[in-house]
Amino acid sequence: MKKTKLTVLFYIYRMGGGGAARTLLNIINNLDRSKFQPILVTLDYEGSYEKELESDVLHLKLNTRRLSRSAFKLAKTIRNYNVDIVFSTIPRVNTIAIMANIFSGKKAKNVVREADNLGGAFVENFKLKLFGIVYKFSDQIVSLSEGVKDNLVEKYNIKSGDIKVIYNPLDLNRIDVNAREEVPFQFKPLFEKREPVLINAGRLVKQKDQETLLKAFALVNKEIKSQLIILGDGPLKENLVRLGKDLGVHERLTFAGFQLNPYSFMKNADLFVLSSRHEGFSHVIAEALATETPVVATDCKSGPSEVLDRGKFGCLSKVGDEKGLAKEMIKVLKLTDEQRRIVVEQGRYRAEDFEAKKIVKEYEEVFLSVTKKI
Repeated sequence: MKKTKLTVLFYIYRMGGGGAARTLLNIINNLDRSKFQPILVTLDYEGSYEKELESDVLHLKLNTRRLSRSAFKLAKTIRNYNVDIVFSTIPRVNTIAIMANIFSGKKAKNVVREADNLGGAFVENFKLKLFGIVYKFSDQIVSLSEGVKDNLVEKYNIKSGDIKVIYNPLDLNRIDVNAREEVPFQFKPLFEKREPVLINAGRLVKQKDQETLLKAFALVNKEIKSQLIILGDGPLKENLVRLGKDLGVHERLTFAGFQLNPYSFMKNADLFVLSSRHEGFSHVIAEALATETPVVATDCKSGPSEVLDRGKFGCLSKVGDEKGLAKEMIKVLKLTDEQRRIVVEQGRYRAEDFEAKKIVKEYEEVFLSVTKKI
């Protein structure tokens, strides 16, 4: 019996709380079921976004927690489920997906997605060149921003014509529903102090540079007493707690950990701040715009400037510059009610450019193209 739908296998390390997992969730849930049948494959981990998958999505967990040992298990899955397309994201995962597809002996097509501006020291740059060699065995490379595309050309030696840029999808309906929920009761007092509330969301790692954020927040508090809530976990938490004490802002600083619903926090906040050193797209500031919250972000490579259209829909500050970041934060906090209304309306308008149904159609076109269905 001839297949009427294309089977798309989505492969990721785990459906954790990061941007890559959220993007896959939005693509999978919004894929046209009349044309595609999605399958999600992860390693043997629990992931916070698993429960948000649509009920018709088959979720398979490989019997391993080691990515390096998953290639043959994934190859067997590709064979058993007669997969047409293998979609993956993040370099090491992409490499395993391409190898597994080759091992499977099937004629499935590989679509790989690159999500960040990677690179640095000689060893890391050399690894990227190797990833680039492997990527050339795929059928389509997707970049989530023009800046990441430029990085693929420069660091991976990929030809520009082999890369298609597709921005991250936002499930605006889901964001709107979740934004209307109340924040967890233990955090409610923070929003009832009659002081501005600032939100940051991201893993507590060097890339997100919450160190600069805390230094900027200390400067802001010299002029405007406010609260800062950081959503996310990571290895630098103890260092950041200590820095908050050293800066004298620890009583105005709350580490709320990972929150499955960050949108209620954003919706009730006065400002969202991103302090990253590098990003691919910066999904989280697009989400903040969708919740009608003003955004201040570092002008890092490469996402924030593209999402905010070079500062048209939010404020940009130099990377690692706490004084510049504080200046932009204060500027937003001093907006009049009318100025703020215009800013949030424009931000929501920008967020609609990334609406999931619209963006997922671009992915569908890629899937149909690589299988020669269009």
